[in-house]
Amino acid sequence: MAGATTKPAHFPLLLSVIAALLLSGAGPGTRLHLWEFGTGFQLMRWAAFAGLAAVALAVVMLLLPRTRRGGLAGLLAALALGLGVAFVPWNALRYARSVPPIHDITTDTVRPPQFVAILPLRAGAPNPAAYGGPDAARAQIGAYPDLRTHRMDIAPPAAFNRAQQAARDMGWEIVAADAATGRIEATDTTFWFGFRDDVVIRVEADGAGSRVDLRSVSRVGVGDAGANARRIRAYLRALGT
Repeated sequence: MAGATTKPAHFPLLLSVIAALLLSGAGPGTRLHLWEFGTGFQLMRWAAFAGLAAVALAVVMLLLPRTRRGGLAGLLAALALGLGVAFVPWNALRYARSVPPIHDITTDTVRPPQFVAILPLRAGAPNPAAYGGPDAARAQIGAYPDLRTHRMDIAPPAAFNRAQQAARDMGWEIVAADAATGRIEATDTTFWFGFRDDVVIRVEADGAGSRVDLRSVSRVGVGDAGANARRIRAYLRALGT
């Protein structure tokens, strides 16, 4: 009889494990082209719901002496795992809603760098390569006022070389590097979902030094949950002064 009374305590743990599997497979399955990114997002939602259900069931069973007896460790594990799984998509959604639904970020909203070599690679992509204009600029400036032209006290040829090396150090795939025009184009593939986002860097003379502008654009998704802004910030840190 004792064994029978502890078996129900296994259900929350099983449910939390299922939730963890849904969450852990959402991104890699999308990256491996097993399903579309919309399905990956849906799996994250299901993971959150399953995790919360596991938490609720575990709490109820912890309050009942009959189900708590002999299954305390499993119920506590289900509670912790369920909460952890549910937190990941909740936190991602919370952050996504805290930034504007834009996917094209640049350090120069007046004269954003333009794609050339990458245009054929974006053929058929849901998001166009053309800049969104004043509306996108206003939304970006309100959300990311720190993103602006990067100035360097070195001549354009040296700045171009440093800009290209910084792009390589970021792990980006260099598509084109034209020193004559100061343009570098690259593609970055995100780790979890495998989204392919494109970057164009422009190096120009600025008095005795140089100015570097860049633009990062997602191929899919109305919003980017701040990914392009984070990418630009990371690149500027790698570029240095």
